[in-house]
Amino acid sequence: MSAPLKTVCVTGCLGFMGSHFTRAALKKGWRVWGIDQKTYAAREEWLNEFKRHPAFEFQQADIAELDHLYDVDCVVNFAAETHVDNSIVDSTRFLRSNIIGVKNLLELIRAKRHYEMPLLVQLSTDEVYGDISKGVHKADDALRPSNPYSASKASADMLIMAWHRTHGVPYVIARPTNNYGIGQYPEKLIPKAVKYLALGKPIPLHGDGSFVRNWLHVSDTASALFAIIEKGSANRVYNISGNHEATNREVVKAVLKHYFGRAVDMKRYVKTEFVRQGEDVRYSIDDRPLRDLGWANQKSFEREIGPIVRHYKNKVVW
Repeated sequence: MSAPLKTVCVTGCLGFMGSHFTRAALKKGWRVWGIDQKTYAAREEWLNEFKRHPAFEFQQADIAELDHLYDVDCVVNFAAETHVDNSIVDSTRFLRSNIIGVKNLLELIRAKRHYEMPLLVQLSTDEVYGDISKGVHKADDALRPSNPYSASKASADMLIMAWHRTHGVPYVIARPTNNYGIGQYPEKLIPKAVKYLALGKPIPLHGDGSFVRNWLHVSDTASALFAIIEKGSANRVYNISGNHEATNREVVKAVLKHYFGRAVDMKRYVKTEFVRQGEDVRYSIDDRPLRDLGWANQKSFEREIGPIVRHYKNKVVW
């Protein structure tokens, strides 16, 4: 894996994380075959942007139904249903995309056994470990998912390891912490909070807002994936930590401050709700193997949150 990979298939290329990786890959001069089903979270304007690159090709497809894989060096799978609340209401789409879709990709990759099978880079999540009140989860810790979403991602991770053991499919599983940045669909906390403020509605907050998440800028996720692909070892798991722990309440407080340009009384703008079923109290992961490759976070939550909030304030995503 020491030589740079030049031709990649990026599934979910019009989603939040997939689009940032696609943009960065094209900037590196890589050829990108983008695949996206164009679900509710896809952004058409990004497709128009990517199509201006001669090294970009696009195919609209559901990864669960994809019937052909071109000759690529690497398949980076961002395609997934990711919103926990949606998975609690109805898990059907999550099982189809996150499990059946991954199984189909594995089958397409192993069909190339007589040639060179491409590396599958699976975007998993720190949520597969379940929560941890103190300390950190390591990559080889047991998986104890708490909700249908994280269970579907853990299931995909297990399938990938099994296809490697049985069929020799090469893989890397990347488990990042909570991503944030510009371009995120407003079901996620930061853009959702700004959207509710713009609509003049109170921001819904699970419980008392004391649940802790670890925040990772989306561009740091992309750079971590490049480090893994170019310098890492195949057939292992890499955690990617944002190294910024904050309660949901602290994040909303920061959003309010930058939205109004001053500190305000949270009670006026926030409503607390019942605790979500299967709510994890805290996530934290050890990513030292990744940092041993020379990777480090470049983005600071404190510096980035202001411009991000102002962006969403000026361009509300409905």
